[in-house]
Amino acid sequence: MKRRGAILAACIVLLAAIPTLRGTGQGTGHAETVCLITVNGMIGPATASYISRAVDEAASQGAQCLIIQLDTPGGLLDPTKEIVQKFLASTVPTVVYVAPQGAQAGSAGCFITLAADVAAMAPATAIGAAHPVELGGSGEIDKTMKEKLENFYSSYIEGIAVKRKRNAEWAKSSVRDSAATTAEKALQMKVIDFIAKDRGDLLKQLDGREVNGKKLKTASATVVEILLSLREKVFQAIAHPQMMLVLTLIVMYGIIGELTSPGAILPGVAGVIALVLLLYLATALPMNVAGLVLFGVAIALFLIDAFAPTHGVLTAGGIAAFFLGALMLFDRSDPYLRLSLTWVVPATVVTALFFIFVVGSGLRAQRMPVKAGAETMRGKVVTALTQIDGQGGKVFVEGEYWQAVSDVPVEQGQRVEIVEMQGLTLKVKPKLT
Repeated sequence: MKRRGAILAACIVLLAAIPTLRGTGQGTGHAETVCLITVNGMIGPATASYISRAVDEAASQGAQCLIIQLDTPGGLLDPTKEIVQKFLASTVPTVVYVAPQGAQAGSAGCFITLAADVAAMAPATAIGAAHPVELGGSGEIDKTMKEKLENFYSSYIEGIAVKRKRNAEWAKSSVRDSAATTAEKALQMKVIDFIAKDRGDLLKQLDGREVNGKKLKTASATVVEILLSLREKVFQAIAHPQMMLVLTLIVMYGIIGELTSPGAILPGVAGVIALVLLLYLATALPMNVAGLVLFGVAIALFLIDAFAPTHGVLTAGGIAAFFLGALMLFDRSDPYLRLSLTWVVPATVVTALFFIFVVGSGLRAQRMPVKAGAETMRGKVVTALTQIDGQGGKVFVEGEYWQAVSDVPVEQGQRVEIVEMQGLTLKVKPKLT
């Protein structure tokens, strides 16, 4: 009896110890993970999609945190707001690390950095200049609207800074006065949490830090990088003003090429595909309607000049309209959407040459007299090989023998003029000299 009681007691002790042993196993045998993504360049819709997906994947993997290594001059406001909202609602701690050395978190990047649970920077990096440049404009109404929106976004970034317990006054000045600062000064002003010289140093400083009630274990964590998907890579590659200009040219060349050469198929297909991509990108990158209208005016002037004898006057107007349209296609006050002259000038030259030599030549060729078929026989003067009358005779035309008839009798060897073609028989008449 005593033996049975001892065995039962031992079993109870082992069962009670299982949770402890399981926890110990996790602490020693199970490696913690940290998810990592790298964001370089302009903040756009593809960036927002990438970061949002990475936050969800990090949460599903039970990662200690998601590190966003950031280097950006800025970007669009709507994608930036999407990223900020995703950070604030995230269940997994988010860490923005402005790196490598020489990187920046400018404009939209400043909003994103301040919105993270942990903000860190590498030495010799910069942050700030969060003034919303895409709100720029001219005129009294634009200035009033600009002031309203500046007030809104300064309050917006202030709310983010207060939420993350960071320097709200400096955050507001980054919007109102385009204030910017170095990593060292940002740390002194409590804009960021710490400076990390590299990724290893970042993981060491994150280790033991409490974020939203969770104590991070990152010192020996395995870093799992989340890569861009194919869709995000493609969209990121084409979501630029330069690519939109190229797509616009393909649309113009493709559709005009199909209209001037019906049945070619390839120009029309390429034009339609480019048009679909252009419309899709237009929902992400703000385009100026005036620029598109000027493009339409340029095409109309090119086509009219191909038909009308204006001696190139309309073509010159079309070139000017295209050049101005390319300049106005995007907001020139926004450096991220600005088309430089190194793109605009070559595009204008190529378009002018295309319409002058390719489209113009094609349209003029369509108006030239027919050079093949029955119509080309009419009016030719040939020699009668035999006597020709109402019953028929023979002539030799362009290397072939033809049956010929004539209302007026024609002697052999006499010159005749072809009047018309009746089936496979030529009707001729004597050629009077």
